[in-house]
Amino acid sequence: MSDILYDEIPAVDLNDFTSNDELRKQTFVQTLGAAFNNIGFVAVKNHGLSEKLTHNLYQSVKQFFDLPQATKSNYEVQNLGGQRGYTSKGKEHAKGRNIGDLKEFYHVGQDIDRDSSLPYPPNIFPQEVPEFAPATLEAFRTLETAGIEILRAIALYLELDEFYFDDKVKVGNSILRAIHYFPIDNPQDVPEGAVRAAAHGDINLITLLMGASAEGLQILRRDGKWIPVTALPNQIVVNVGDMLERLTNQKLKSTLHRVVNPPHELLNTPRYSVPFFMHPVSQMNLSCLDSCIDQSNPKQFEDITAGEFLNQRLREIGLIKDL
Repeated sequence: MSDILYDEIPAVDLNDFTSNDELRKQTFVQTLGAAFNNIGFVAVKNHGLSEKLTHNLYQSVKQFFDLPQATKSNYEVQNLGGQRGYTSKGKEHAKGRNIGDLKEFYHVGQDIDRDSSLPYPPNIFPQEVPEFAPATLEAFRTLETAGIEILRAIALYLELDEFYFDDKVKVGNSILRAIHYFPIDNPQDVPEGAVRAAAHGDINLITLLMGASAEGLQILRRDGKWIPVTALPNQIVVNVGDMLERLTNQKLKSTLHRVVNPPHELLNTPRYSVPFFMHPVSQMNLSCLDSCIDQSNPKQFEDITAGEFLNQRLREIGLIKDL
C-alpha cells in the first residue's frame, strides 16, 4: 500500500480511459487503482451528466421533498426493504447504531418497463412531480454507463479481463437514491447523537455521487483523521463499496464516510444529495479473488453472494425488519 496520506481525494478524467490512447488509459487505471487501494475515493470528470440533466434532477427532487408529509408517505411501500419509492425520516441508521439518520430518501431502480424480464420490483414515481421519473431514469442510465467504464478500469487494475464485471452489473440491482437532509428548526427535537449520516461504508460495488447542494461529506483517512470531500462542479465522487472490498480481500478499500451536521446557525437549511449505488446481480459470487489472497494477506471474508450480503446489510441498517 502507498504511504501517501491524501489531504484531498485524487482526480481523474474518464475520457482518458475511453480514449484510444493506451498510455492515457493505463495512467487512468493506475491512478484510480492506487486511490482505491489507499483512500477508497476519487473525483471523476467527463462522466456523462449534463448541466441540464443535473439541474432538472435536483429541481424535481426538491419538488418532491417539498410535498406535504402525508403525500410523500403515499409512496412508502412496506415489505420492499426501502428498495423502491420513499423512505421516511429516521428509518435508516448506520450499522451498529440504533439512532436514525437525519434524512429521508427516495429510491429508483432498474427500469423494468424497458425490460420486463428483470427480477426487480417496479419503480414507484410521484404523480405530483411528473418530471421526477424521466430525470431520475436518465440519471440512472447515465451513471450506470459511467460506472461500467470505471469497473472496467478496476478489472484491469486487478489484472482481470477488462469486461469481468460487465455481465454482473449491466442488469444489476443498482439504486439511484435522492436524499433530503431536512432542515432542523428546533435543535431540541433532534435525538442526542443524531447526525445527517453516521459513519458507514456503502453496501455495493462502487458508488457514484453527484455533487451535493451543501458541504458536509467527510471520509476517514487511514491515520484516523476525518477529511472533507469536495468536488468541482463538473466532477462526481466515486468510492469503493463493501462488496468490492470483500471481492478484493481488502485490496481496494471501502472507506468509512459520514455527513456531519452543519454549524448551529445553518441547522435550518436543507441539503440534497443523489448517489448512485452500483450493485451486481444478486447471484454474483463475492468470494475473495484468488489473486488477492497470499501469505501476507490471507482470506478475510466468508464466501457469500451479493444478494445474501445485501439482505444481511439491509437488516443491519434497519430497512428490513425481522418478524
